[in-house]
Amino acid sequence: MALPVQGIKPTTVNIALDLRTFVVLSSYKDGWVKISSQGFPRGEASNKDQLPFDSTFGLFFAAISHFGFHGLEVLISSQSPVKSALGGSSTAMVALIKALSKVSFMLGGRKLSRREILHLSYHLEDGISGGNCGLQDQAAAVYGGVNQWKWCYGHPTFPFKKISLLDRKGQKEFSRHLLVAYSGKSHISLHTNQKWIKNFLSGKTRAQWIKVNEIVHYLAEAIKAQNWKQAANLLQKEMTLRKKITPEAMIPITKKLIDQAGHTGCGARFAGAGAGGSMWALGRTENIKKLRKLWKDTLAPIKGAKVLDCEVDSIGVR
Repeated sequence: MALPVQGIKPTTVNIALDLRTFVVLSSYKDGWVKISSQGFPRGEASNKDQLPFDSTFGLFFAAISHFGFHGLEVLISSQSPVKSALGGSSTAMVALIKALSKVSFMLGGRKLSRREILHLSYHLEDGISGGNCGLQDQAAAVYGGVNQWKWCYGHPTFPFKKISLLDRKGQKEFSRHLLVAYSGKSHISLHTNQKWIKNFLSGKTRAQWIKVNEIVHYLAEAIKAQNWKQAANLLQKEMTLRKKITPEAMIPITKKLIDQAGHTGCGARFAGAGAGGSMWALGRTENIKKLRKLWKDTLAPIKGAKVLDCEVDSIGVR
């Protein structure tokens, strides 16, 4: 979506959370690869010559195939809920590539840099999923922190410019103004994302997307200045436009959480493609404190739903 509208300086602001994802590699039978993940009832095992790139764990089989490894078992676990729209699959992909890179280095290969891990994880996911992915989820996982990204996919070697909005002290302060919650309903982003892209390509919603992009540039400035009231107001404006562009991203519980945020002076936004998953909010600390109680009370009767105990992660992949 960024490529044909380069003149508006396409941008996103992304926050890395300390709900870390872990990948453990261990030996397995020769010629085979097995992948299991917390939250999924069954793992998958396959012969190295028939690794399924179209299965539940297809992305991860593709990464292992890229390195040419076999006789390997992969166990993925995460501190965030499964299918919570917090970039879980992209984060797991980054963690896996980092782990595979370490093994490759131990075997005499070259250790991948952060930029190379980002490049590889993005292209593998974009290729296997059929295209239309962005770099933002992988970038947050690789670098950590609170960053503004300016996207220039048409550039032959540098598809992005990373602008760090807050140093570690600022990130600690930011965490006091941030609230994240899981709605209890897992999400599947494919259908929603396809509709967004279709409407953008047709021109039906493009003007509204351009307006969203303008708001996000101002949001980056407000976060950098630590103007939390302004940041909350901008998030409210962005969410108003999002409701028009993608009404299917809202479900009753997430709509209620957004309304509660507005009533307490906070701005709130669904994570990822919405239609369930997680919500996050920004605001002054006193307003976030009020909202935390409201969200906890609202989510208490819903199985699996909860306010997530998290802060900004400053480190990224390691």
